Amino acid sequence: MTHARTHAVTAATVPVEAGELYCESAGEGPPVVLLHGGMLDLYMWDEQFSWLAGLGYRVIRYDARGHGRSSTVARDYAHHDDLRALLTHLDVPCATLVGLSLGARTAVDAAIAHPESVSALVLASPGVSGRPFTDPYVAHHTAQQMAAMGDPDSGAQRFVEHFLRMWVDGPYREPSQVSRELRERMHASASVNVARHARRLGAGIPRETGAADRLAAIGVPTLVLDGELDSSDISSNAQAIAQTVPDARHQRFASAAHMVNLESTRLFNLAVKSFLGSTTDLN
Repeated sequence: MTHARTHAVTAATVPVEAGELYCESAGEGPPVVLLHGGMLDLYMWDEQFSWLAGLGYRVIRYDARGHGRSSTVARDYAHHDDLRALLTHLDVPCATLVGLSLGARTAVDAAIAHPESVSALVLASPGVSGRPFTDPYVAHHTAQQMAAMGDPDSGAQRFVEHFLRMWVDGPYREPSQVSRELRERMHASASVNVARHARRLGAGIPRETGAADRLAAIGVPTLVLDGELDSSDISSNAQAIAQTVPDARHQRFASAAHMVNLESTRLFNLAVKSFLGSTTDLN
């Protein structure tokens, strides 16, 4: 069910330090910000964006720096500071953050660095700054990505394919076992990002909060969502958050890997709707 016809989408370009962010918003009500995963863009939230607006929320989604239609990285930066600048520009003093992967990593950092700006967290397939990647499967494909960067001919294509192996297929499935539509959609988004932003890879380093040792300081309602078919790194991140953040809730989806909002959309949306209903006032 979609409410896109009844909720106009407002697009804007928001200035941030040494760049700008492209964002879209729809609906009215308590603000909810959608933060996409690495190598992707705001369109990974198509299944949630207008749906949440239809439920009575002001929904904001944006392309992180170095992604989509936002600025390419030019120097050191902080995703959580970019988010704070976005909220300030849009006159949103406090919001619920719904992030997946890199987006969840940014949301956690924001809750630590700018707690006054965060009212609740939904952390899907979460990254956590300061927690290393140790899964051999992820290490292998990351190494293959790095090797591909030196190939001027097929390097970009190989780079994207290893991204898909890690963060769409996951360690327990072959590409043939994954929805072709999902794979093609993620391939298109990642390929556009490589074409737009890869030339400045390494131009700046993200500043983060080192959240791994600070999770207990998070003081807002938190929902953790992950897939059983994801890498052990993400599973351990989800468990660490669920066990350390006070009163955090945790739900796993049996038939999903990393892209839980797209592979288990109905269950994901139900979990988010229930959580938001318990943490926000729609009246």
